[in-house]
Amino acid sequence: MGFSRRDTLALGAGAIALTALPLRVGAAGEDAIAAFTGGADVSEGGITLDAPEIAENGNTVPVGVSADGASAVMLLALGNPNPDVAVFNFGELAGSQTASTRIRLAGTQDVVAIAKMADGSFASATKNVKVTIGGCGG
Repeated sequence: MGFSRRDTLALGAGAIALTALPLRVGAAGEDAIAAFTGGADVSEGGITLDAPEIAENGNTVPVGVSADGASAVMLLALGNPNPDVAVFNFGELAGSQTASTRIRLAGTQDVVAIAKMADGSFASATKNVKVTIGGCGG
């Protein structure tokens, strides 16, 4: 079986489209981080991200964050079509700066938490979660 010129062009266009999709998803995560931080530098550490190493079901993955002295925490799932998961805001009278929720993951990916500290600095933590059964359409 031979490929015609039209078939070859169609396959090439499909390959280009597939390679461009992850770049768009990564750009969406970077845009969300830039909007949250205002373009400020983000340092590693200062926040604890609790997520399982292996999630048996991507539909309900438990995630917890804790950051002493944080005024807000943003949670992202970088491999999802829409990476924004949640933003938790903590007031001055908050007893602790911890939050937990269950999120949906489309597949194996990085989950990122970024904390805005009371002094205006930003801290981050990343955890790779391996999903065995898909969540967002998997």
